[in-house]
Amino acid sequence: MLKKLLVITLLGLSSTAFAGGFQVKVGGSVISPTDETKITGLGTLKADYEYAFTPSVEYFLGDTPFSAEILLATPISHDVSLDGTKVAKLKHLPPTITAKYNFKNATGFTPYIGVGGTAFVAWDEKGVGPLAGDKVKVKEDFGFAGQLGFTFQPADAKNWGVFFDARYAQLSPEVKINGTKLTDLDINPMVYTLGYSYKF
Repeated sequence: MLKKLLVITLLGLSSTAFAGGFQVKVGGSVISPTDETKITGLGTLKADYEYAFTPSVEYFLGDTPFSAEILLATPISHDVSLDGTKVAKLKHLPPTITAKYNFKNATGFTPYIGVGGTAFVAWDEKGVGPLAGDKVKVKEDFGFAGQLGFTFQPADAKNWGVFFDARYAQLSPEVKINGTKLTDLDINPMVYTLGYSYKF
């Protein structure tokens, strides 16, 4: 009996999933760090804000209000400053996945909220200014991600719409100078995105 119930449940979940659909979203984002790191005896270390092209892919679970979205991006460059003086440059990718709840209603606006995880994958780090010639290494990091936004679909639009959302990412990657740990760089950015969506 238990096996039968399990099989029926799995079949039900599978049919719900396969009945879903994909949505592709393309947009421009502002990556705005919300935190900074105070290092005793040295000063305050802070990453600057940047702009990025951030496509994403979303999958809707059948006729349910649930979906899953993965945020992608072109490589993002950041300058890191110590008390306003640039001391390092780096590039990174911020793949982020969220499980979302979409508040369906009778209007063209569909608000949504999501929670998930994010990664910080850095490369091409280098010291500049006072750290020129020093070996700078920023370790990959993983953290919590939250998302809040809405999609607007005009009445005469069959598949397309526009969207705006704000994501928060909890990230504090480790920074090493010449092989020695300097600090954890508190970035914890907000990512504000405006773009276009198309649902298949």
